[in-house]
Amino acid sequence: MSCVSCATLTPGLLDLEDARRRLLAAAYPPVARERCPRDAALGRILAAPIRARLAMPGADNSAMDGYALRVAELAAPHDGLPVIQRIPAGCAPAPLGEGGCARIFTGAPIPAGADCVVPQERCRIDDRGRVHVQGEALPGANIRRRGEEFLEGAPLLPAGQRLDAPGLALLASQGIVEVEVFTRLRVALVSTGDELVEPGAPLAPGQLYNSNRVMLDALLRQQDCTVVDLGIVADTAAALREALCQARDSADVVICTGGVSAGEEDHVRPVLAELGEPIFHGVAMKPGKPFAFGRLHGADGDVPLLGLPGNPVAALVTWQVLGQAFVQACQGRHPRPLQRFSVKAGFSRRATHGRRELLRVVLDHAELEPMARLAGGQGSAMLGAACQADGYLMVPGDTPVMEGDDYAFLPIAQFAI
Repeated sequence: MSCVSCATLTPGLLDLEDARRRLLAAAYPPVARERCPRDAALGRILAAPIRARLAMPGADNSAMDGYALRVAELAAPHDGLPVIQRIPAGCAPAPLGEGGCARIFTGAPIPAGADCVVPQERCRIDDRGRVHVQGEALPGANIRRRGEEFLEGAPLLPAGQRLDAPGLALLASQGIVEVEVFTRLRVALVSTGDELVEPGAPLAPGQLYNSNRVMLDALLRQQDCTVVDLGIVADTAAALREALCQARDSADVVICTGGVSAGEEDHVRPVLAELGEPIFHGVAMKPGKPFAFGRLHGADGDVPLLGLPGNPVAALVTWQVLGQAFVQACQGRHPRPLQRFSVKAGFSRRATHGRRELLRVVLDHAELEPMARLAGGQGSAMLGAACQADGYLMVPGDTPVMEGDDYAFLPIAQFAI
């Protein structure tokens, strides 16, 4: 699958927003589609828009339990209205006779002739069973009109919509049992580093357990991707070259972690230049500066490569603010802009030179306004704070954090969709 447009290598560090724009401009939705049973479609991406088969509601119906009547008959002298019909939900009522009212329940069809539903709590029933209305009754009150949500043929769900529980319920309400979806995006996952060991194996001096693979596998599955796990790759150009060729030939997108800096053991960029084309490297953010993006040339077209830093928190942050939106666009989705709002800092901190810093914070709601407090250590390998954080306090480069000042806050909850 070709997901990447033509671009040129960008010198220096990109601004975060610019890097995100470039990624999204380079992403194209998949072409392959398949039919999927509705009950197996949770998390799938609609490949074609769906229109309503039925009006919703399908008929005028009552918005609450009460009595259906003619408003004009309340204005004429009367000694209460007799109940001449009982209408539960799911039945087909007879027309409402003159001079009477109908006991009606929520969702039940409005009988012909009635133009108002009075809630039962505003009605008094006398000893003869006649209904006396307390307060004003207006034509159309408490009636849900046919098609007021949508009529037959109206847009129901757009192409690119990820199907969640309400979306599946909406399909079911229309009697739809099968939908057309894009095939699942295949993402190859490559972990680089001689120091990495899979959890469960013994650790030698200087080795680390491979937490990035576990984290990214979970994040990709949350996005309903099919993960092709190529394991840990040795820190040699030859080993990486072989792994990236395998990844290119088996997936729609390649994600690798580690090896994207400029050290002697960082082989991603030179191998990418051999096998394809680097597009940009380096984003002015902390953590996450070494993030890289390029494409691998293949016999069936180019395959995009996202190079995430090796430190776990840096890998997490760059995935959330950059990689996830790109993958969603390649799935056929419409990624949302980064959501942010202003919060006050509950701490002070020195400025970071030249890079926007994303600090892991928790929101303290003890006061009237939420206050952002550091979730823990801010090192790019410290997962503890990432586990506790409610979001990121985004601090511009060369700007110190001053307690009580306002800063942009990015809630982490936005990345769970």
